[in-house]
Amino acid sequence: MKYYNLKDKQETVDFKTATIKSQGSQKGLFFPERIPQFDEEFINNLHLYSDEEIAFRCMKDFIGDEIPEEVLKNIAAETISFEIPLKKINEQISILELFHGPTLAFKDVGARFMSRCLSYFLQDQQKKVTVLVATSGDTGGAVAHGFYNVPGINVVILYPKNRVSAVQEKQLTALGGNISALEVNGNFDDCQNLVKQAFSDESINSELFLTSANSINISRWLPQQIYYVLALKQWQKHEHENPVICVPSGNFGNICAGLLTYFRGLPAEHFIAACNENDVVPDYLKTNHYQPKKALATISNAMDVGDPSNFTRIMELFGHQFDTLKNMITGYSTDDESTLQTIKEVHEKYGYILDPHSAVAFDSLEKYLHENPGKKGFILGTAHPVKFPEAVEKAAHIKIEIPEALNDLMKQEKKTVEINTDFEELKRFLLNKNQEQ
Repeated sequence: MKYYNLKDKQETVDFKTATIKSQGSQKGLFFPERIPQFDEEFINNLHLYSDEEIAFRCMKDFIGDEIPEEVLKNIAAETISFEIPLKKINEQISILELFHGPTLAFKDVGARFMSRCLSYFLQDQQKKVTVLVATSGDTGGAVAHGFYNVPGINVVILYPKNRVSAVQEKQLTALGGNISALEVNGNFDDCQNLVKQAFSDESINSELFLTSANSINISRWLPQQIYYVLALKQWQKHEHENPVICVPSGNFGNICAGLLTYFRGLPAEHFIAACNENDVVPDYLKTNHYQPKKALATISNAMDVGDPSNFTRIMELFGHQFDTLKNMITGYSTDDESTLQTIKEVHEKYGYILDPHSAVAFDSLEKYLHENPGKKGFILGTAHPVKFPEAVEKAAHIKIEIPEALNDLMKQEKKTVEINTDFEELKRFLLNKNQEQ
């Protein structure tokens, strides 16, 4: 499988190069040259396959012989070595719980897959690699945990000051070792822009071996397909119609992976991009006019993105045909007040506790099902409610107990360096860090 640069289609690379480089010239994202199709027998009989086999089959065509089959099988198994259950909330809406991994967030899947691929590819590399990543919340913790103490790899995480939850912050700042956290006086888009500048800066790249672990990296983006297929396996046990799939969406890597599975042959009735007040894509789906905006801070902070990087991949999937895209995706925007109200009502009616991101998704799917009676679907539960205790406790009037696994972490000291949105500050940090090695 080859991958081409969406901003320069003459630039094509293999999976290994795309994983290590992360993005191409002109900050372009890599995209597979073809969309491999699922075997119909496989999709219709998922109950006959183990979760590990499903994970392997999702990924093998994108990697080919660049990773030996047995190694890839082990990577796939380690990627999903925790429960990913589909649970009913009510008769119309279920939730795919993606928060049973080590950092209690869906990004554990992509981060675990990428860290293991990168470790395999770099086992003979003499020069240390720097993984540079921006996070709006959960990516940082998942990447920090996935790469912690991996030989030959340093991780530098940029996150917006005062815009991540206490648990999220501890997960990305407390480890130390080969993990460095930079607290940026700005929003997520500022962090993302600093990272993109670093990748295009010749002086940094002449000194450092840089790669990224955001969903812009194909080895972070592509494995997210796995849990859509695992959801379908569970859905098929009880339901006969195709599901409406609703995804809390910020940088749009997650829903893009779901749409990729649809193009590969996964049966789905419709997709919903559930956004908070950062409504660039819902606006686009109404107007056919894409207008990036300054990100607004909300209680569903991991979705506080005003210019989602992965939307360009979604456009590519649909051949840049607005009408086709609009027929398959509906976008909704939910404000903080409605998010809190949804958490409260779902807890009171069904005894289920949603985190703010999942609440945005529930609200969006409920709106769609009201407008399209007779359909059913599921939302993606992208984070454990304990990561957002203030919002959940305020809405549901309950005390969220911190899981035992987090007790020690919350007592750890925060280790960060504060920087402004001036690229020169990031540049100095990276070059100085490299000289210390």
